[in-house]
Amino acid sequence: MEKTAFVTGGGRGIGRAVVRRLAAEGCAVGINYLQSREAAEELAREIRQQGGRALAVRADVADRAAITAAIRQAEEALGPVEVLVNNAGIAQNDLFQDTPEALWRRMFAVHADGAFHTIQAVLPHMLHVKRGAIVNISSIWGLRGASCEVAYASSKAAVIGLTRSLAMELAPSRIRVNCVAPGVIRTDMVECLGEETISSLAEQTPAGRLGTPEDVARAVAFLAGEGADFITGQVLTVDGGFIL
Repeated sequence: MEKTAFVTGGGRGIGRAVVRRLAAEGCAVGINYLQSREAAEELAREIRQQGGRALAVRADVADRAAITAAIRQAEEALGPVEVLVNNAGIAQNDLFQDTPEALWRRMFAVHADGAFHTIQAVLPHMLHVKRGAIVNISSIWGLRGASCEVAYASSKAAVIGLTRSLAMELAPSRIRVNCVAPGVIRTDMVECLGEETISSLAEQTPAGRLGTPEDVARAVAFLAGEGADFITGQVLTVDGGFIL
């Protein structure tokens, strides 16, 4: 039976790889985006051309009404969501004392509130059918902490707390909630650091390279799939051993 997945921040980077992977495994996919309209719509066309079903929908995950409406739009076209991937995210690099309050609040609005909004939007159906998989994307910095990224790391730590607590609450309903914590992944945000910094980060990684969006997508697809049927409340690091 085909499942419907919904991926926030699905137009680029890790989200784009997750969408492709889930589509390849037979899911119809709602692709949420905020700014990357062309990329998201192109990705949806690509999936449809390959015989799959996909729809790109715009919404800011921090806007409860907007993201709820986007999920409903995707469900009308593709069916009720049974796989939710909370991937939408923003980056930050500031000394803590220089971090504006607005930036702090935006970090939590996107990462923590965004997951809160999307999960509450899809949960009634999952509870009704007593099945579903939720995969939240955190970060190794949410586990370890990060200098000059206190707002980012704190909000990603909140995602981990949400994952573990909600997993306990939803397990009796056979709804699984897990988390993937990527390490340093070669996305647009990392590429802008420059080759010297990228090379240094690769040297700090025991695996000897940076991760790719596809590395993360495979982990997400595993946790969303039947092979992880007895796994819930877990945080899977995909970091090449960076924080060992």
